[in-house]
Amino acid sequence: MLVYEDLLTGDELLSNSFPYKKIENGILWEVEGKWVVQGAVNVDIGVNPSAEGGDDEGVDDQAVKVVDIVDTFRLQEQPSFDKKQFVTYMKRYIKLLASKLEGEEVFKKNIEGAIKFLLSKIRDLQFFVGVSMNDDSSLVFAYYKDAHGLKEIKC
Repeated sequence: MLVYEDLLTGDELLSNSFPYKKIENGILWEVEGKWVVQGAVNVDIGVNPSAEGGDDEGVDDQAVKVVDIVDTFRLQEQPSFDKKQFVTYMKRYIKLLASKLEGEEVFKKNIEGAIKFLLSKIRDLQFFVGVSMNDDSSLVFAYYKDAHGLKEIKC
């Protein structure tokens, strides 16, 4: 298994154990996450406490649904960006990252297209950073690609 770290913070953000494909000329990776249930597990051991004079308080169900990638890498959700805030963030991020990517002409050539792609989805994106929550970290973007059974209504 390979784990991928943020070059600027060292936060672990992804592993090859999740299905992914490279998009926008390899600048972005589209990773397939899935909802999983996590938390308390109800185990029936065949005992009825109320019949045996015990308390029958039941179990406090702590089960929650989480996205597996977000949970595995302890990604921290961030407030949404509007287009202007996002462009400002990305300009600073690109400047910081460029100093770590000496000779990475592919990145410099294709980052603009990747930013345009993300800007086209800005209203649908959730934003996450690594566990350090460092201001200079890579952003992880989440969006729901397929929305079967839903109808879009313009408000």
